[in-house]
Amino acid sequence: MVEANSQSQARAGSGRRSRSLLAVLILFLIVYLGSAFSPSLQDDADSTHAEAAREMLVRGDYVTLHINGVRYLEKAPLMYWLVAFSFKILGINELATRIPTLLAMLGLILLAIRWATRAWGARTGIYAGLFVCTAAGFFLFTRILIPDTILSFFIALSMYFFLTALEDETEPWRWYAGHVCMALAVLTKGLLPLVVIGFPLIFYIVLTGEWRRWKKFHLVTGLLLFFAIATPWHLLAGYRNPRFFWFYFINEHFLRFLGERYPKDYNKLPAALYWGLHLVWLFPWSVYLPVAFRRVWEDLRARKEKKEPRTISFAGKTTLLCWLWAGVLLTFFSFSTNQEYYTVPAYFPFLLLLAAAVAGDEEAEKTGWLKTMTAVSAVVSLAAAGVLFAGLWSSRHVPFVPDIGTVLAKPNLADETLSMGHITELTGESFAALRLPAILAMIALGVGPLVALWLRIKRRSYMSTWVTALTMGVFLVAAHIALVRFDPFLSSKRLATAIQKVEQPGDEVMIYGDQAFGSSLLFYLRQPIYLVNGRTTSMWFGSTYPDAPHIFLKDADLLREWHSAKRVFLFVPRYERNKVNELLPETKYVVAQSSDKIIYSNRP
Repeated sequence: MVEANSQSQARAGSGRRSRSLLAVLILFLIVYLGSAFSPSLQDDADSTHAEAAREMLVRGDYVTLHINGVRYLEKAPLMYWLVAFSFKILGINELATRIPTLLAMLGLILLAIRWATRAWGARTGIYAGLFVCTAAGFFLFTRILIPDTILSFFIALSMYFFLTALEDETEPWRWYAGHVCMALAVLTKGLLPLVVIGFPLIFYIVLTGEWRRWKKFHLVTGLLLFFAIATPWHLLAGYRNPRFFWFYFINEHFLRFLGERYPKDYNKLPAALYWGLHLVWLFPWSVYLPVAFRRVWEDLRARKEKKEPRTISFAGKTTLLCWLWAGVLLTFFSFSTNQEYYTVPAYFPFLLLLAAAVAGDEEAEKTGWLKTMTAVSAVVSLAAAGVLFAGLWSSRHVPFVPDIGTVLAKPNLADETLSMGHITELTGESFAALRLPAILAMIALGVGPLVALWLRIKRRSYMSTWVTALTMGVFLVAAHIALVRFDPFLSSKRLATAIQKVEQPGDEVMIYGDQAFGSSLLFYLRQPIYLVNGRTTSMWFGSTYPDAPHIFLKDADLLREWHSAKRVFLFVPRYERNKVNELLPETKYVVAQSSDKIIYSNRP
C-alpha cells in the first residue's frame, strides 16, 4: 500500500513538472517568438549588424565583414555567420535577423532547467527556466542584434560542461565539450570569454582543492581542440586584412578596456548606476537577492560550525561557481569602459542562485523573507502602475499620435546612450500613442503582484511565484507593443520605403553625419549609401584600406552633387538639421519625414 502511494505521488509529481515545463515553453513562445516579427530593425547597432550579415551572404565572404562595402573588423564572426545562414533559409527579413538570438534564449532556458534540476531539484529547475524567461534584462537586450545573448549561452554551456566534468571523471567528453563551447564563445565576442570562463574556474579549483586532480583535466588535448576551432578565422582575417591584429586585439580589446580605443565612442557608466541597474535587469527576481545572500551566510555559518560534511555537493559546487562567475564578470567591467549590456552573461548565474534561494525557502516552508520580498515587489510594481496611470490620465483628452517621435521631449544626444533613456522623454502627449501597452502594463503591475502577495501569505508559494512570472510575461508583451509604437522614432524603414517609391537608376542616397543615425536605410534599401562627414566610429578603420568604396564625402562634395544633374536623397537626423539648413539654404524638397528624421531631395 505504501509503495502504491509512493508511485502515485511520483506520477503526480512528474505530471506536475511536465505541465510546468510546458508552461515555461509556452511563455517563452509568447514573449520571445511573439516579438520576433516586429518592429522594424532599429538604427545604430541593430541594423548595422544585420547589414554586416546581409553583405556577408551577398558577397560570399565569411572571413571579412563589410558594412556599406567598407571592411568592418571590430567584431568576431559567429553571430554574423548564424544570421547569414538564417537569411539564406528564411530570407532577408526581421524574423530571420532575430532567430539566432531567439534560439540562444531558448538554449539558456533549457540549460537553466537542466542545470538547476540536477543541482537542487525539480522545483528549482522550473523556477530557473522561468526566471531566465521573464527577467527584464534578457528581454531588453534581445531587442537589438548584439552578440551578448549568444555569448551568454556558450559561456553558460561551457561552465556546465566543465563543472559536470569535475563531478564525474567517467565522462571525459565533457572536458572537450567545454573547450568547444569556450572556442565558440571566443568566436562570438573575442577574448572576453577567456576571462569570464577562465578566472572563475581557476578560483573555483583553488578554493575547492580540485587543482590536485589537474592530470584529469585533459588540458593539453582540450586546448588543442580549442585552438583548432578558435584560431583559423583569426589567422585568415589577419592574412586577408593587413593591420587586423593591431586593430582587433590591441585597439578593440586592450585599448577599449582602458578607455583609449580609437575612435573614442564608448562611455563608462557611473559606479552607482553600473551596479544599481542590475536590480532592474534582474527584475522582478532581483527583489529576492536578500534571500540569496542570507542563504550564503547560513551555508558559511553551517560550515564554520562543522554542521556540513567536508565534501561539497553538486548544489554547493554550483552555488560557489555561480557567485565566482557573476562576481568576476561584474568586477572586470567595473574597471573598464562599459555599456549596459556588457554584463548580460552575469544574468544566468544570478538567476540560478535566485531560483535556488526562492525554491529552497518554499520547500523548507521558510515564508518570512519570501513574504517580505514579495511585498517589496508589490510596492515597486504598484508605484510603477501609478506612474503609468498618471501618464494615461494626463493624456486622456489627447488624440492618438501615430508617430510618437513627434511628441517626445527633445534630449541632448549624450542623453540617449542609455537603453531606457527614452523613458525620460515621455510627455503627456506621447502617452496618447502608448495607451494600449500602458493600460496593459498598468493592469498587470497593479493586480498581479498583489495576487502573488496574497498567495504567498496563504502559503501557496508555488502559485505565488508563477503569478509573479506571468505578471512579468504580460508586462513584457506590453513592452513589445510599446516598442512597436516607437518604430518611426527608432528605425528609418519608413524613410527607406518612401525613397524606394520614387528612386530611379542613377539617383544617389546620402546620410549626413554618422552612418549609425540612419543605418537601417542600408538594410532596407540594400544599396551603397554615401556618407557626408561620416568617416567616423565603425567606418573609420575600414576606410583606410585602398579598396574602400568612394562613399565618404565632405560638405563641398555634397554641394557639388546637390547642384549636379543627379537626383540626391539626403537623410538628415535632428542633430544635424540646423547645420544642413545653413549649408543648403536654397529650396529643398521634403521626400519623407519620420519623427525628427527627414529626407531632403534636390529635385521635386
